[in-house]
Amino acid sequence: MDLRLSGRAVVVTGASSGVGLATAALLLAEGAHVAACARDGERLEKALADLPRASGARLYTAACDVLDAGDVRRFVTGAGEEFGGLDGVVNNAGRSLMARLAETSDEQWRDELHLKIFSVLHVVRAAQPWLRPGAAVVNVNAILSRQPEPQLAATSAARAALLNLSKTLAAELAPQVRVNSVCLGLVDTGQWRRRYEQSGTSRSWEDWTRELAEDRGIPLGRLGTAGEVAFPIVALLSPRASYVTGSALDVGGGVARYV
Repeated sequence: MDLRLSGRAVVVTGASSGVGLATAALLLAEGAHVAACARDGERLEKALADLPRASGARLYTAACDVLDAGDVRRFVTGAGEEFGGLDGVVNNAGRSLMARLAETSDEQWRDELHLKIFSVLHVVRAAQPWLRPGAAVVNVNAILSRQPEPQLAATSAARAALLNLSKTLAAELAPQVRVNSVCLGLVDTGQWRRRYEQSGTSRSWEDWTRELAEDRGIPLGRLGTAGEVAFPIVALLSPRASYVTGSALDVGGGVARYV
C-alpha cells in the first residue's frame, strides 16, 4: 500500500537509536524527507549514514537538546527552510526512571515531568509556523500513561500528563493538524539492553526477555521491536489516516489490562 508519504517532510526527535531511528528509516524508505535530531550529533550522523532511502527522499540532521527551546527552534527552523515547510512531527525523545515512590526525589519528579512535557511542547511550538494543512503529530508515549507501574512511579505519572496534553493538542490544532499518541509496552531498545547487562545474569538475552515478558504478563510472550513500533507511527503520519486525531494506539503485545 502506498502511504502517500513521498515528498512529505517529517521531524523525528531522538532519532539516533531505537524507535526514533527505525521511524526515520521507514520514512526514508517511503520517500519522505526526514529532519532528524538527537543530543549526540556524531552518533546521529553515524546511525543514519547508510540508511536506504527511496528516490528523492532527503535527510536533514542536527544535534539538538529537546529541553533547550533555543536549540529546538534552530533545528526546526532549519528543517522548515530546508524542506519549504513540514508535514509531520514525531516526538520520540525520552527515557524512563526506574524508581519506586519512596526512592524518587523531588528533583527527579521535576525532571521527569519536565522531560515528558517540554520535549513535546518545545517541538510543537517551534513547528507550528511550518506545519502545512493536513500535517500530523505523533507523540510516542507508553502504556504506563494508563497503567502505572510502582517501580516507575514518576515516569508513569509524567506519561499520564503527556497523554492528557496530547488530547488537548489534538483539539487545539484541529482541523489543520492531527495529533495522536502511540503508547508502547516493552520494546527491545538500548534501555532494556543496558538493564540486561547490569543485571549480572548468566542467562541469554532471549531467556531473560522471555522471563521478563512472562513476569509482565505480555500475551505475545516477548518484547516488541523498534521496527514493529515504527510502522504504526508512520501509518498515523500518512494522509490515509486523515480522520484519526486525538487517539492513543497501544503497541505492547497485549500487555494493557484496561478496556
